[in-house]
Amino acid sequence: MAQDRVYINQCSLREKVFDNGGSLINAAFKVSELQEHADENGWVNLVIAKRREVSEKGATHYAYKSEYQRQNSQPQQEMAPAPSQQQATPNPIEDDDLPF
Repeated sequence: MAQDRVYINQCSLREKVFDNGGSLINAAFKVSELQEHADENGWVNLVIAKRREVSEKGATHYAYKSEYQRQNSQPQQEMAPAPSQQQATPNPIEDDDLPF
């Protein structure tokens, strides 16, 4: 069942594009609205998306609450062994078995 998006209404998001091709987004949020959406740890996860057309007030982007839920049902596995378990790589300069 799909949930309706919760839009952040009291915000201003405006993109500034520079002559060299770089860009940034000037963002302003009303803290009281964000507090309403905070989780039990005090975090608010937002998605910022580009508007199809710039608004009358110059807004280029909009924000809505992310509904992504991290699943902690499986423990994370270590990607690499601890440094004490790694095998030392031979140094080719000190290796006497060089073919030349």
